[in-house]
Amino acid sequence: MPDNTIQDKLQAFERLLGIMDDLRAGCPWDRKQTFHSLRNLTIEETYELADAILEENLDDIKEEVGDIMLHLVFYAKIADEKKAWDVADALNDVCEKLIKRHPHIYGDLTVENEEEVKKNWEQLKLQEGKKGVLAGVPQSLPAMVKAYRMQEKTKQVGFEWENAQQVWAKVEEEIEEFKKVMQEGESQERKEEEFGDILFSLVNYARFEGIDPETALEKINVKFKRRFEFIEANAPKPLIEMSLEEMDALWNEAKHLEHKS
Repeated sequence: MPDNTIQDKLQAFERLLGIMDDLRAGCPWDRKQTFHSLRNLTIEETYELADAILEENLDDIKEEVGDIMLHLVFYAKIADEKKAWDVADALNDVCEKLIKRHPHIYGDLTVENEEEVKKNWEQLKLQEGKKGVLAGVPQSLPAMVKAYRMQEKTKQVGFEWENAQQVWAKVEEEIEEFKKVMQEGESQERKEEEFGDILFSLVNYARFEGIDPETALEKINVKFKRRFEFIEANAPKPLIEMSLEEMDALWNEAKHLEHKS
């Protein structure tokens, strides 16, 4: 178990701040970076952390957390150079926000469970001047994650089905509407709209059942990749020359070996 004290942690953070000063002063690549040039790199690092979390690899998670913290310190350093704000300002701002949004910890509010905490959090955000319940959902989020977050947020103000059965009925309704659009040969735009409705309602149903749809789909992506790579590795001839039945037999073999292990 880690036995670092708070002082050890503060010293490590101070060390990172010092190294960032050195890099910004002496390294041509680091000197050249801007908010915009770092953006895509930060997104990449975030996805690497997401991969490590799915793999439940604690060493990789540690590495990726460090990489992301480096990026955050980098942004703060650039802002400091612009005389806009520094890392202390950013940290103090988030500390103040956490204290304000946790009146059940730092005030006299009583909450019964996690759901009450979430509802109170959203109400406090509106009081702070947010334009609307969905104002804080980033536009650049992946579509499935965005759908989940929007549903979570609107739930906090009561825009929510009563039970999972109602949500599943909506899924079935959307499937029937999609079938009708397909049968009637409507435009591609209408097909996309109705198919999107199915996906949105499925995300909603997953949420009701405590399933993270993004994680669930990614696990299936990993499984599909693993099984298809088994087909490639064990194919007796080039895949283009194999029938679907032959490839499916190897797929089932991969599936059997997974279940056996």
